[in-house]
Amino acid sequence: MQASQPPPPPYAKFLRDDNVSQACKDLLSSLPSDAGWNGASLHLYQGFWFFPWTLKGVLACQSHFQAHPSDILLITSPKSGSTWLMAILFALLNRAKYADSDSQRHHPLLTQHPHNLVPFLEVKLYLEQEKPDLTSFAPPRLFATHLPYSLLPQSVRNSKCKLVYLCRNPKDSFISLWHFVNKLMPEEKGRTPLPDCLDKFCRGLSTFGPFWEHVLGYHKVRSEMPEEVLFLTYEEMKEEPRVHVRRLADFVGCPFSDEELRDGTVERILTMCSFDNLSALEVNKSGKLSTGPEKKSFFRRGQVGDWVNYLSAEMADRFDQAMEEKLHGSGLKFKDK
Repeated sequence: MQASQPPPPPYAKFLRDDNVSQACKDLLSSLPSDAGWNGASLHLYQGFWFFPWTLKGVLACQSHFQAHPSDILLITSPKSGSTWLMAILFALLNRAKYADSDSQRHHPLLTQHPHNLVPFLEVKLYLEQEKPDLTSFAPPRLFATHLPYSLLPQSVRNSKCKLVYLCRNPKDSFISLWHFVNKLMPEEKGRTPLPDCLDKFCRGLSTFGPFWEHVLGYHKVRSEMPEEVLFLTYEEMKEEPRVHVRRLADFVGCPFSDEELRDGTVERILTMCSFDNLSALEVNKSGKLSTGPEKKSFFRRGQVGDWVNYLSAEMADRFDQAMEEKLHGSGLKFKDK
């Protein structure tokens, strides 16, 4: 009997010849490349590293996405709290529809994964279709992206739409990404060695990396365009969630009324969007996203400082030295706990 073949990795269908244009193939062949964390090639495009399937979506998004002034883009480097903030922003913008107890029982977050409610541009919409039909998205349209600021479609930078950037302590982002990459790999391949991944991360070699270039790009423009860019950290959000949810509401143009502040609307949103609540929902525990990854892979621990359980003192010191060198003079500091 012939041995069964292992299932193809997530996203593999997007690399079939009939899904990749000749122009994309030609570009990939011309770009510098290196081995990524899971052995797959990463390609350096306009200063940042991408998997081939990611670059396909990036190019389509850059060419075809037309931003509206009312759009809201949630932006993160990978594994920086995207799923949590997706849920919060979705609940914020749609709270009037689900204000009473009966409608709350039918809230979309109870039956749909946050990644389906707030789709990624380059790793969902423009990956699955070169020119997706976005007419079904009512304003304000809410999208997510991992794109660095310098690679955003020109229409975004010209439109005055709102950019919400969430960053996270790089050590926690790194550990979360390491776990995520391992979940995407077939079990028979085992885990990618942590020291190898640490070395690559500190050299800037990670998907949508270098990490510091990604963060610094948005850190710089937030001071230049404070009405268009809100810069948040995961650690501050966890420490004072009520304060920052109110900041978010003010920034995206739907501030809480005095009545909402009195009746516990903020607290209800935070409870619904909490890690414990979202991770316990059946819709987030079983099945896969259309792009391939298991839904549960986006809910691991959601804690601040979890890196201490994985990085030795020597590894952490090397990490800190690399980040200090790259972030020197920016004024950007990260909390470890």
